[in-house]
Amino acid sequence: MSDLSPSSVPSAPSSPDHVAGSGAVVVAEVVRSAVVEGRHHGRAVALDAAGDVTWSLGAPDAVLLPRSCVKPLQALALVRHGLDLPDDLLAIACASHSGEPVHLDAVRRVLAGAGLSEADLHTPEDWPFDPEERDRVVRAGGTRTRIAMNCSGKHAAMLATCVVNGWPTATYLDPEHPVQVAVRSTLEELTGVPVEATLVDGCGAPLMSTTLTGLARAFARLATAADGPEQRVADAIRRHPTLVSGTRRDEAALLSALPGAIGKVGAEACYAVALPDGRAVALKIEDGGDRARPVVMAAALERLGVLDDPGVDSEAVRATGRHVLRGGGHPVGEVRAAF
Repeated sequence: MSDLSPSSVPSAPSSPDHVAGSGAVVVAEVVRSAVVEGRHHGRAVALDAAGDVTWSLGAPDAVLLPRSCVKPLQALALVRHGLDLPDDLLAIACASHSGEPVHLDAVRRVLAGAGLSEADLHTPEDWPFDPEERDRVVRAGGTRTRIAMNCSGKHAAMLATCVVNGWPTATYLDPEHPVQVAVRSTLEELTGVPVEATLVDGCGAPLMSTTLTGLARAFARLATAADGPEQRVADAIRRHPTLVSGTRRDEAALLSALPGAIGKVGAEACYAVALPDGRAVALKIEDGGDRARPVVMAAALERLGVLDDPGVDSEAVRATGRHVLRGGGHPVGEVRAAF
């Protein structure tokens, strides 16, 4: 439990509409025994292969906090500034990992390669994100650790980039630190959207705003890259989807069903996916309801025509978008897309 008093909590931006929370519409319905008992509101945007908006829901150009959806773009900034990692370790730099042994090993390898250790991480101590892995650690008498926190791969990569450039490691989370300045420049370049707000993410790193349209545009640029750092980041995600997420996550299952696709989930139900031809979808469930996030993404990809593409496992994509409601131990309803 937090020991923060109300007076110690950072104040909100001066305008309550400065970041996220505007322009949402109903994107999913909670249906139990044929009765709609609830609804999820959200926003979404889909781009065609030319980068034009083909359809949208709500206000896709409202200011958005992309949370961990931005990690591939952060990783791109690091590669552009000298970070040189093999594909699997670059994937962990893009990850909101599950805290499984394979993830922790990869983070340790990034740190060791830079002559650093877990003590250099500024992530908050946490349990593994994956419930099964968390329970295993608890049963074994383990405790929360900095490396188990799902953003530790990103932090390790930021630290390694500091070492490459001779930048200070102790202050790498300061928004004015060179590594964060590089991230901001890369984010603005790929999204085409100026950063309007810089806040603090759950892991302590600077959280920079964008829009859903900008996020989709940035992912499309990564997915279509034929060379350079952009292609390196995209290939790392393609080749190691379980390192970017986890072995039991819907995100990895979706990417495995879409040849050549890249994607990233973020907290508060943000999600971005791009295809190698440049089509892309970005969405945000306004209440942060994670159960609606994969449902809406699967439906959005189907509406975009992706499920008819050669090589796509359409049933596997649809399966990621199924959320069954149970009553008395039996299926009685679902969360379904409302578009």
